Amino acid sequence: MLTLEGLQIIQDDFRLCADWKVAKGTRVAIIGPSGGGKSTLLAAICGFTPATGRVLWDGAGLDALAPGKRPIAMLFQDQNLFPHLTAAQNVGLALSQKRLTTDQQMRVAQALARVGLEGFEGRKPAQLSGGQQSRVALARLLLQDRPLWLLDEPFAALGPGLRSEMLALVHQIALEMGATVLMVTHDPEDARKFAQMIVVVDQGVAQAPRDVDEVFANPDQALQDYLGR
Repeated sequence: MLTLEGLQIIQDDFRLCADWKVAKGTRVAIIGPSGGGKSTLLAAICGFTPATGRVLWDGAGLDALAPGKRPIAMLFQDQNLFPHLTAAQNVGLALSQKRLTTDQQMRVAQALARVGLEGFEGRKPAQLSGGQQSRVALARLLLQDRPLWLLDEPFAALGPGLRSEMLALVHQIALEMGATVLMVTHDPEDARKFAQMIVVVDQGVAQAPRDVDEVFANPDQALQDYLGR
């Protein structure tokens, strides 16, 4: 279980607080107006942004751990692929910064095959479409083997069809692996398709997660304002 216990982020005149729990294996969409703090919330959970309060996973505090030591894998909008490395080399960074063993190379090939990129191991990012680059980043996330995934609008640059395809793939793999997923999105329909729970971030508060169907059937004022109702 992910627990945010009195979490508070203060940056100059910006403030954001969160105090809630998410059960293991839950897919959560984080929505709200631009500048509200959605990405900042993920950064605080990862340890990239200073915050007070506590972040816990399975009851164990993460606050003293460096970002790379936390049980978290993160997928960014720009995918963070190195242009001079091949798809296989980019994915392999999840396992080692050095030359990979035969076993590790096999795991990389399996991860790429799992996301539909078998045979693309030797291509560099410039030789891949936007959707294929997203799949490379997802394959790298899989090899990190972390139970908590934080997705910061990873497919925002893709067209509706490709974005829907990638969300379905993440949904399927997260189910298989039992991963807990927090995903920032600006698209309410993406939230409906992907998530079980919704966190609305507005007016300095990341509200407690609520059932996605309930949220959209009976939106509070913050969500109505965001949806333009």
